[in-house]
Amino acid sequence: MGGGTEAFPDLGKHCQLSDCKQLDFLPFKCDGCHKVFCVEHRSYKSHECPNSDHNSRKVLVCETCSMSIEIPRNSKGGEDEIALMFDQHERSGDCDPKKKKKPTCGVRRCKEILTFSNTSSCKSCEIKFCLKHRFQSDHGCKSNRVPAVAAAGRGGGGVRPFLVALAARNGQDCTKKTNGSASASKPSTSVKAY
Repeated sequence: MGGGTEAFPDLGKHCQLSDCKQLDFLPFKCDGCHKVFCVEHRSYKSHECPNSDHNSRKVLVCETCSMSIEIPRNSKGGEDEIALMFDQHERSGDCDPKKKKKPTCGVRRCKEILTFSNTSSCKSCEIKFCLKHRFQSDHGCKSNRVPAVAAAGRGGGGVRPFLVALAARNGQDCTKKTNGSASASKPSTSVKAY
């Protein structure tokens, strides 16, 4: 049962699912069982492919060091084989309990584990923090480095003066006056009329 029509016998193929046998002019060849199927039966699940996991990778996770150990494709995955793989892993020298410790936030008492999605690196002190402590005021940044915006402004990099002044403030509150005069902090109440 090759396929095609009377006029074009080499065109298309019949679906090899026993209930379908539909002639499909753009057939799909399954990379698991190597049979030809129509668009409706091309997925592993729809034609119940016996080799659906031929491209799958299976791993075991070591409880000591949290390292993943790949199971070979030809392995049956029995308990004896798994025990042998763990034994080989422990004897290889790669199993180190120190590797299990995950990186945490740089703030002293914060226990947040840093992952790909919740890590922020401070541009001044170059320490990694969780999102809660990502701002310099939140982690008490003690760096003496000049922020990048201020350095760019001094070099004439086209940065607006407001951003340079903001970066030069370096966390100081502009509403507090350091000269101690009470009259300077009071707003003027006199109004001139013309």
